[in-house]
Amino acid sequence: MDEKELILKLRRLEKNIRRFRKKNRLAFYNTEPGKVHHKQLAFHQSLARNRWCFGGNRSGKTECGAAEAVYLLRGVHPYRKNRPDVSGWVVSLSLQVQRDVAQAKILDYLNPDWIESVVMVSGKSSNPRGGVIDYITLKNVFGGTSRIGFKSCEMGREKFQGASLDFVWFDEEPPQDIYEECRMRIIDKKGDIFGTMTPLKGLTFIYNKIYLMNAPATLA
Repeated sequence: MDEKELILKLRRLEKNIRRFRKKNRLAFYNTEPGKVHHKQLAFHQSLARNRWCFGGNRSGKTECGAAEAVYLLRGVHPYRKNRPDVSGWVVSLSLQVQRDVAQAKILDYLNPDWIESVVMVSGKSSNPRGGVIDYITLKNVFGGTSRIGFKSCEMGREKFQGASLDFVWFDEEPPQDIYEECRMRIIDKKGDIFGTMTPLKGLTFIYNKIYLMNAPATLA
């Protein structure tokens, strides 16, 4: 093999490695030598049923929330007892924010081979990144099916009633009535609430009910 052939082979190999890492992003999350985000790890390692990450923009908090959600859905959480057939919600402030932030991060961590179906609010299921997702069903490693639904605070509290869930992830601070409604949704299954947010609104209920009562993982 001459030098040119070797270079071409190495380039193909590098391309295949990049493709594999992109498809299996969860397996490589927070593992790069010298760049491990220890405060993200502290969040994942916490066994508290109500956990929050507070940090500035681009501090890694949404990455943290998305990875946590997919860990639970797949049944591969490295620090918690895993369950089959997990059901959870991601709660964003608006449909547009859902599409551009939390939804996009969840899709980043989902290997396409895991996905069984995508149901859309708007747009095409063949291009979920281009629309607004209602819910995704995916394979759980225990052989069952997990489901993640996407909710927007602009829907109002009534749209958060009735479900029984294993977890709720708040991406940014929700209104208090929606937070309290979601707390009711995890009672039956003794599930978890976790949140990722930049505290921009001052001393809201989050400060009194969560910050003062929990040991937060601060990413900033």
